[in-house]
Amino acid sequence: MARKAATTVTAASKKAATAASKKAGPTVTAARKKAATAASKKAARTATAASKYWLLKTEPGEWSWSDQASAPGGVGPWDGVRNHQAMNNLRAMRCGDRCLFYHSGAGAASRRVVGVVEVAREWYEGEEGEATAGGAVDVRAVGESQRPVGLGEIKKATGEVEGMKDFALIRQARLPVMPVPVKIWDWICEMGGGFVQDGEVEDETEG
Repeated sequence: MARKAATTVTAASKKAATAASKKAGPTVTAARKKAATAASKKAARTATAASKYWLLKTEPGEWSWSDQASAPGGVGPWDGVRNHQAMNNLRAMRCGDRCLFYHSGAGAASRRVVGVVEVAREWYEGEEGEATAGGAVDVRAVGESQRPVGLGEIKKATGEVEGMKDFALIRQARLPVMPVPVKIWDWICEMGGGFVQDGEVEDETEG
């Protein structure tokens, strides 16, 4: 009788342990999935934080937003830059970096941010005789601003946006390629109402 009782207790213990294991299994799996998801999101944020922002100036009569957007795949070379500082900025760009697409021109009304592009190919030098022979990066159209953000509007924000008074767009009027501090990028994108991408409006302040 003692052996039978012991066997019964052992069987009951195994049954309870198995039930507990099954109950804990999904919980542990769910916890691992949750941890993995959190790690993935953290990595995505880190990758975004590592990206840099830029501003690219172009005469709309030579290369406009319409030209960029209608290029095959929305991709085109950003070439013809001769300013030494601007060339160094192009060399510093990495794939995935995003850039404000800025129309420059003689009239103040034409000087404005009209869209966002991203770097699709890092600095390279084309063959002799090609437009890219002097060096270029390829950029891809991401989306057009809901509303253009003019230079005058940007200048008026020097007292309210941190770092705006030292922004190269204001301090170095002739520089065609320049870095954009994060807070200024966020402000310009917010003032532009985000941008249209595949028929939808994306809020750039998240990136």
